[in-house]
Amino acid sequence: MDLFEHAGQQEQARRAPLAERMRPRALDEFVGQEHLTGEGRFLRRALEADQVPSLILWGPPGTGKTTLAWLVARSTGAAFDSVSAVLAGVKDIRETVARAQERWNLHRQRTFLFIDEIHRFNKAQQDALLPHVEKGTVTLIGATTENPSFEVNAALLSRCRVVTLRGLEDEELVALLRRALLDTRGLGGRVTADDDALEFLAASAGGDARKALTGLEVAAAHAGAHVDRKAAEEALQQKTLLYDKGGEEHYNVISAFIKSMRGSDVDGALYWMARMLEAGEDPIFLFRRMVIFASEDIGNADPRALSVAVDALRAFQLVGLPEGTLPLTQAVTYLALAPKSNAVLTAYTSAREAVTKEGALPVPMHLRNAPTKLMKSLGYGGGYKYPHNFEGNYVPEDYLPDELRSRSFYTPTRNGEEARLAERYEDIQRQLAERTREPGEDGE
Repeated sequence: MDLFEHAGQQEQARRAPLAERMRPRALDEFVGQEHLTGEGRFLRRALEADQVPSLILWGPPGTGKTTLAWLVARSTGAAFDSVSAVLAGVKDIRETVARAQERWNLHRQRTFLFIDEIHRFNKAQQDALLPHVEKGTVTLIGATTENPSFEVNAALLSRCRVVTLRGLEDEELVALLRRALLDTRGLGGRVTADDDALEFLAASAGGDARKALTGLEVAAAHAGAHVDRKAAEEALQQKTLLYDKGGEEHYNVISAFIKSMRGSDVDGALYWMARMLEAGEDPIFLFRRMVIFASEDIGNADPRALSVAVDALRAFQLVGLPEGTLPLTQAVTYLALAPKSNAVLTAYTSAREAVTKEGALPVPMHLRNAPTKLMKSLGYGGGYKYPHNFEGNYVPEDYLPDELRSRSFYTPTRNGEEARLAERYEDIQRQLAERTREPGEDGE
């Protein structure tokens, strides 16, 4: 590299966007994802042992997938090759793999191959990676915002460890923004900002570090030496609705949304949904709440509700915004008008209470697995009645430990389709109560 080329690269680095300039240079600078990088966590342990497997990094935009891949390679002293699935083809893969093989042959240096948006690779492109990942010619790190279970070939997926990244919390984003204000790579102390301006930028970013840093950069460019709340709002070209994703109003609005659906008020649910979306809420957050709601507040009163919520989430992931508001709205209206039951929630609560109170009770002998002759001779599995050998594929039997034999955890309601389950449940309980016990079954 000559002097002019070096100077050109330095100038380019200085002119790079703030988010690019502030990329962490070491794992200790990496903010968020403590479930992966914290002390004793999977990724940190793998790095410390220098045994990082091929990875699929799955998470929303701006959560550090590219940065994490680069830091992993740098921490292990490996080479780092990066390709974009949008632009690369099988030919590019072969050339990259050839360089990796040569690098290993000459210098015994590993190569991490980072593929951004790996879900955009077709089957042939993904298949082209398989033998090289399997042989260890390259250690693959794929990044995707899509569920890899649907978008990555099963054969390739089985050779990788899927790692889930979450959107950054608002306090983590504020910490990043403060660092950018002071760091010489960032704004170098030339700009100050009010706390509420930083909190607004963080809350509006939806867990996306790149979006938060870009907002700060734009605000600083327009406001000059000091960024206040107004400058932050103007930088994002939006006024704050009465909804702060990091504060009390966030919890007030999401509470109103959930309670409207629980109360079967479809119009109220739609209003609070639109209120959150227009304030910049991440739609995935709403979908997560709706999936929970489908089991917690509807459950078996309408088992289709859970499928509707999950299918709507999947549809949103396929089409994105703005069209993704349509499956979201469809799901909200269905959940709001569906019959309600919280029997699933109370059933788990009751079962958990029994486990917590009674501890690890022994499994009754007739329910134990008996894979060996010794276990059979000890009575494991003895007396078990196979339901399919009886009329109606049912026979009264005890499946709880003796100490809990009289306990009931699930109380189905008479709402919607759960009414059929209630009838079935009551019939089973009646047969249990009426059965004739065999001699000696009660210890007599």
